[in-house]
Amino acid sequence: MEENFAVVGAGIAGLGTAMALAREGRHITLIDRDPPPPANVETAFETWERKGVTQLRHSHVFLGCLVALIRKKHPRLHAMLREAGAREIGFAESLPPLLRPAYNTGKNTDDADLAFLFSRRTTLEHIMRAYVESLPGVHFITSARVRNLTITRTNGKTAVTGVVIEQEGQPDATLSANIVVDATGRNTLMVDWLRERGVAIEEERSPAGILYFTRHYRLREGQDEPPRDAIPGAGDLGYIKFGVFAADNRHFSITLAVPEIESKLRTAAVDPKTFDAICAQIPGAGRWTDLKRAEPVTKVFGMGNLHNVWRHFVKAGEPVVLNFFAVGDACMRTNPLYGRGCSSAVMHAHILGDVLDQTADARSRAIEFDKRSRLTLRPFWDAIVKQDLGAIRRAHNEQQPGYKPRWKARLIKSFAEDAVGPATRSSVSVYRAIMKAFHMLETPTTWLKQPLIVLRVLLTWATPKRFKRALYPPNPGPGRTEMLSSLGLIQSV
Repeated sequence: MEENFAVVGAGIAGLGTAMALAREGRHITLIDRDPPPPANVETAFETWERKGVTQLRHSHVFLGCLVALIRKKHPRLHAMLREAGAREIGFAESLPPLLRPAYNTGKNTDDADLAFLFSRRTTLEHIMRAYVESLPGVHFITSARVRNLTITRTNGKTAVTGVVIEQEGQPDATLSANIVVDATGRNTLMVDWLRERGVAIEEERSPAGILYFTRHYRLREGQDEPPRDAIPGAGDLGYIKFGVFAADNRHFSITLAVPEIESKLRTAAVDPKTFDAICAQIPGAGRWTDLKRAEPVTKVFGMGNLHNVWRHFVKAGEPVVLNFFAVGDACMRTNPLYGRGCSSAVMHAHILGDVLDQTADARSRAIEFDKRSRLTLRPFWDAIVKQDLGAIRRAHNEQQPGYKPRWKARLIKSFAEDAVGPATRSSVSVYRAIMKAFHMLETPTTWLKQPLIVLRVLLTWATPKRFKRALYPPNPGPGRTEMLSSLGLIQSV
């Protein structure tokens, strides 16, 4: 039986959905509020207007789960991305310096999945779109808004049957569909429309506690990226977090994440001069933004009002709506600082594709999609919520002169800094186990169930610091008072 799919939103989640669903005999219509992309990736980065994608020009990292999925299920897209300048950094290249000499590249074939894809978001989306346009049965409607959903009610069950589309200069049109997919992201209106019709969609919400700021740079001619050595390219100074994000075609970006409580710092960080001054004082960022090495190519982009959100479309074992599926940020949203949004969205889309291939029963589809989503993605959501709440507490404590953490807090900090961190820098096995979780190939706690890995971490913890000094990274940057004083945000003391 032929099925018609309406996928609302043609960002990463919508394109990932089309990739997962496209088959002979299926008709997939992607509806997007924004115009099509320009002709090439550089023009796309400079001019493409994507009002429906608020984070388009923020830093992105594409994890091993996404790289492996594309390489195995969409090899032609994988080749297209590499041709466009996207780069993969494999497991061997990402190893801490002390581990590289002894690493045997042929011993663990699974390490091929532990690869980062370095690309600007605009480049990834541009190439994914070109790939999706070539898939069977896929059609785009651009510069169009979905204004509402059409539904039916039978025996107390609500089912979505299509969407109402508005295009400038044309009367509203109804597109009927067997399945409607909400891929409109964090600002989705569809959940509200369903709630207005009496559909009880519950959600969990937890604060991310930060605002984040991004600026893009390009390496100057004749200059290379800094070496991948012991100086960290990401870190947490308590009052600010930073991350360096390599990209395609000699581009990279820096993101600074500032706790909401740091009102002076977050107000100042949007200024390009202040942004660069902050980076200059953080060794892991400053050596990238040194004007001899690179030039800034954008303003500073800011983003706030960040929450971790999980919406429930199944209640007490029964779906609250049929033939409607929210994918990616429209269903589950996490702090973008952790770089899991795009990877999660494409994974989520392929979970949906597998479920729809498995059964044609509407109720079974909704229940199974919810079950697999929770099994595969919920552990990462829970971990991020916990990390964010801890970071919010630490940011508050940073502003308390003379604050002394309690015993439990000191123990947790020591386990992270004196056990897990040094163990990942001294053992390929530990590093691999941690990176499998980071790349979303295993749950965040899988490594804690591996006795040999836990034993190695505990032995490292028990080793006196004087015997493992080489396993600690250099100081990531100045303390809060020093940084704020240098920026003129507080008086020097």
